Amino acid sequence: MNIHFIAIGGSTMHNLALALHDKGAVVTGSDDVIFEPSRSRLERAGLLPDAFGWFPGKITTALDAVILGMHAKPDNPELLRAQQLGLPVYSYPEFLFEQAKNKTRVVIGGSHGKTTITSMILHVMHYWDRDVDYMVGAQLEGFDRMVRLTDEAEFMVLEGDEYLSSLIDRRPKFHLYQPNIALISGIAWDHINVFPTFEVYREQFRIFLEGIVPGGSITYNAEDPEVKALVEDHQAPIRKFPYQVPPYRTEGGVTYLETPEGDMPLEVFGRHNLSNLAGAMWICQQMGVDQDEFYEAIASFKGASRRLELLAETGSGKLFKDFAHAPSKVKATTRAVREQYPGQPLLACLELHTYSSLNAQFLEAYRGTLDAADTAMVFYVPEALAVKGLDPLEPEDIRKAFGKAGLQVYTDTESLEKALAAAPLPESVLLLMSSGNYGGLDMERLKSRYA
Repeated sequence: MNIHFIAIGGSTMHNLALALHDKGAVVTGSDDVIFEPSRSRLERAGLLPDAFGWFPGKITTALDAVILGMHAKPDNPELLRAQQLGLPVYSYPEFLFEQAKNKTRVVIGGSHGKTTITSMILHVMHYWDRDVDYMVGAQLEGFDRMVRLTDEAEFMVLEGDEYLSSLIDRRPKFHLYQPNIALISGIAWDHINVFPTFEVYREQFRIFLEGIVPGGSITYNAEDPEVKALVEDHQAPIRKFPYQVPPYRTEGGVTYLETPEGDMPLEVFGRHNLSNLAGAMWICQQMGVDQDEFYEAIASFKGASRRLELLAETGSGKLFKDFAHAPSKVKATTRAVREQYPGQPLLACLELHTYSSLNAQFLEAYRGTLDAADTAMVFYVPEALAVKGLDPLEPEDIRKAFGKAGLQVYTDTESLEKALAAAPLPESVLLLMSSGNYGGLDMERLKSRYA
């Protein structure tokens, strides 16, 4: 096959390009900017574009398919040329379904936890040398790619993102996969720029359920009332498997899972991760891995990339960074760290970075999310609001919305760095939560405090 990628530098896009290249396809691509690590990976495979920009001349009738990334606009010159020539144009989830339509499709959906659950499943399959294809939204230990495509694998494990497929395909990605085996981990309003009300957002999960093939299954978090109501009210010829947080205990900074063979120490911690583990176990059992095999494999799971990463530690002091930014994720992560280290001061610092988190209409959803921290900080860059076309926010708006006594709000990196420099970090647990970089916070200098 001859396949061209418009916006090849994206996280999933470049991984898909590499997977198709490995499979023997002739792959070309374009982009106006490509950052690391995408750039180096494409260059090593000989797939890095010779020049940045859009070149309609690359689009010819010799192409079997064009794959369009979210970075590309509807008036992209290469896209317009492909449409003019009548070439098949796919979003990447649409193309993944084409590659997986003859496989058993395992799709992990939910507002939170889907990357971790998908990662847990893949870790278990890798541990037992079970051959599966996959697409996951994080780099995993033991895996060189985030996408794998073969002709031989029976299963395709897909992280089911509810965001849009492309700018010309407004369907949520997970609507396209038609799962045989599905999971929903939780429903908490997100992506306000696309789903303006919670009701509209929740409807996307109902449509996801409708897409499960007859005779398939839905594994669901029975402790989430929205998920429970949605799944149990759903009338369709599918099997339903509820799960909940399994028994566990925390002692000396270690979480132990209660199993029939005794307490088993885990590398991950927090109720949300124990819930994720329970969901992953049900899915693995449906893929042929029994409970004992699952326990043996999951004991060595260290977590997905950018999820509660321990960056530095010294004595009792620890520095964690987490990708959490949506309210449900912020609350779960803060509570998890509090539970794991109950006797130590906890300083939690959240960056408001996304369109939803900076939206005044959505801000109230953060109320109570930082309550488990002894000291809570929020950082945002006021200029980002103008760039995103949002109304201005004042620090007092943030304090009122979060409802956390003593909440510290910072609007420039220098002030945040001074506040962190004055904090007793070597004796504290510092939790940084952001999908950004705090306006350029010097992470190496911060890590050196723990040396």
